[in-house]
This record gives sequence, C-alpha cells and structure tokens, in this order.
Amino acid sequence: MDSELDFATIQAVIENSSTKVEALIESYLDKKEQLISLLQDIQSEFNYIPGDTLVKISQKLDIPLSQVFSVATFFQSFSLKPRGRHTITVCLGTACHVRGGQRLVDKIGRDYNLKPGETTQDERFTLETANCLGCCALGPVVVVDGKYESQVSPDKLDKVLKKYE
Repeated sequence: MDSELDFATIQAVIENSSTKVEALIESYLDKKEQLISLLQDIQSEFNYIPGDTLVKISQKLDIPLSQVFSVATFFQSFSLKPRGRHTITVCLGTACHVRGGQRLVDKIGRDYNLKPGETTQDERFTLETANCLGCCALGPVVVVDGKYESQVSPDKLDKVLKKYE
C-alpha cells in the first residue's frame, strides 16, 4: 500500500512540474525573442533546465531545438543537470590559488565526494570554480549562495559549510 502511495505522490509531482513548465512556456508564446528570460524562469523554478523542457520550448515556440540547446548551454548560469540547493563557488584566480584555493576544492572533494561541476547525491551542494571573483586581496574566497567568505582556511570552510547542512 505504501508503494502505491509513493507512486501516486511521485506521479502528482511529475504532473505538477509538467503543468508549471507548460504555463511558463505559454506565457512566452508571443515573445520568442525572450528565450533567455524563459530559460531563466524555468531555471528559477526547478533549479535546472530539464532536457525534455528544451524540446517542449522548441515545439511550442517554433524555435529550432539546436538554437534552444545552444542558448541553454552557452550561458554558464544555466544547468541541464539537477543542481544542489546550495552552490559553492571557490575562486581559483592567481591570488586565491596561491593562498590555497585549490586545497579548498580538494577538501570539498574529499569531504563531500564532489568534483567541480558536480552535485552531491542528496542534492544539497553543487561545487563550482571561478577563474576570478574580483576580490583578490581577500583570498582565498569561497561564495555560498552568493554570500562571500574571505580568507577561507580549511577549518573556516568546515564552519561555513556546516551552516548549510
């Protein structure tokens, strides 16, 4: 009986997600030139852009799938893979790198079994790296959900990430 309930719950979530996607696409039917805005809205809703959504956008807006895919993969802010609830960005610019930025990436990799561009299995964290975040004097810098942490040591990193667990 529990598995039937679980299946029904999962099916309801899928149908609800599909309805949300359809509604978002419908709101852009006469605004093909705002493809980026539509993709941003979908990314905001689901924290990534599901692959089947690209096909729906292409069909509904009569835009070649190759063009929709090109836009979705060109901008780094879009993701076609599920992302974590929290995004960790470690700066690996020259100043941060020489002050231990790569050691922080390695530590996150060991502690959370995570490589840059990947998401933890529980979808809590996504790890990204940046070539420079523009605050070189504060390095190494780690950004979690847009909040900058400066002069991050491995011990400070543990404290910072503990807040998001």
